[in-house]
Amino acid sequence: MTAPLAGITLVVTRPAAQAGHFIALATAAGAACVAFPTLEIEQVEIDAATHARLLAGGWDWAIFTSTNAVEFGWTALAATSVVRLAAVGRATARALEARGHTVDARPESANSEGLLALPDFATVAGRRILIVKGSGGRDLMRRELAARGADVLELDVYRRRLAAPEAAALHALRRVLGVQGTWVAVTSAEVLEALLQLAMPEARSALVETALLVPGDRVAATARRLGWRGPVVTAPTAEDATMLEALRSHLQGRPATP
Repeated sequence: MTAPLAGITLVVTRPAAQAGHFIALATAAGAACVAFPTLEIEQVEIDAATHARLLAGGWDWAIFTSTNAVEFGWTALAATSVVRLAAVGRATARALEARGHTVDARPESANSEGLLALPDFATVAGRRILIVKGSGGRDLMRRELAARGADVLELDVYRRRLAAPEAAALHALRRVLGVQGTWVAVTSAEVLEALLQLAMPEARSALVETALLVPGDRVAATARRLGWRGPVVTAPTAEDATMLEALRSHLQGRPATP
């Protein structure tokens, strides 16, 4: 039986420390992978004012927005009490469970909208809620929970910075661009913007003609706004298996499954 991604080359733009699982799944499905990390992840120290507020009493919820939020943020919560935990995405939930913690809420769609739609967060007036996250990004979750009456504290525990690609990675990227069957996989608008910044000028025109795999309509719209001209396939979430299933479905002429 032919592997579902046989003949496909995937340019994997995740940070190097997070790309292994995606590459393993894609390779098992028959794809060849080119690792081209666009961002690096580093821990952020919590400022004194935020730390003081964190310690001032217990919290009803801590919402972890990513596996990085779990990795870099869990120790910050050791000095305070949190009643319940929420995870945005299956991978984030698994990261919490691997540390022996119960996940009390997880939306099916791994984004802010999905979490805000959960019954647990419909009535939160007077509740104290932590959002453990990376610096920057969308402000929707904080704004909406605050509008619903919650006392919300954003805990920025990591940041992303532009990676410095090695010469071998740049060469591998140039080698596969313009080749039939090449796809670029990005997991966020920030990753896409970083990719376009890092691509050498002589490769950029070929890059934006390449087929693109993204999570969600918002990232797809960003790609078009930034001048991406190649085909764009949208997965329901940025989770590894979901992204690859969307690509498989597209190649087989089936709609992606939410």
